[in-house]
Amino acid sequence: MEIVGEIVLVRHGQTEWSATGRHTSYTDIDLTPDGERQASALRRELAGRPFAAVLSSPRKRALRTAQLAGLAVTAVDQDLVEWNYGGYEGRTTPEIRQERPGWVLWRDGCPGGESPAEVAARIDRVLARVRPIVAGGADVAFVGHGHALRVVGARWIGLGAEYGGRLRLDTGTLSTLGFEHEREVILSWNAEQAFAPLAAGSRTASTAPRSSAS
Repeated sequence: MEIVGEIVLVRHGQTEWSATGRHTSYTDIDLTPDGERQASALRRELAGRPFAAVLSSPRKRALRTAQLAGLAVTAVDQDLVEWNYGGYEGRTTPEIRQERPGWVLWRDGCPGGESPAEVAARIDRVLARVRPIVAGGADVAFVGHGHALRVVGARWIGLGAEYGGRLRLDTGTLSTLGFEHEREVILSWNAEQAFAPLAAGSRTASTAPRSSAS
């Protein structure tokens, strides 16, 4: 029986902007206290699992998540950055739809930012780089962002970037891509790890429940 590896997707922990649904791409924002707890909780699940490569987005929220999760980043990969929201950076979907009714990121992209096809092109480059490693039986981890990793999931199973919109992905979660009878499949998706919430009375808007927003 042929032994093949897996790709583990690690979405960074919560930030103030992800907690409030604000689109966050190039803005380099820190994790919230809950985000640090989410990232630290991943360590138990990942402990003892050897990775031939750990690729991370260059944003500090991703790099900090990798550090807290106990992952040694082997390469910082610009192709794993979040979807470039251009003029919609820092805005929520309801705000955008007030001036552009019916807007859908997965179909329309962003003015001054990226289209779905452009995001798919760079995600395909990342997958092409790691396929030989996975085919050789070793595991790889990607540490990155909500929308970009959703595109990773869609492209892995041969779908267009727009189908990433069907794959909800919350902060501080793990997903696994692999094979079944030589076909590329999603083995697990959006698996949350238990983490310690902030003490009662200390919660703020930045420590709201996990968000599938960027």
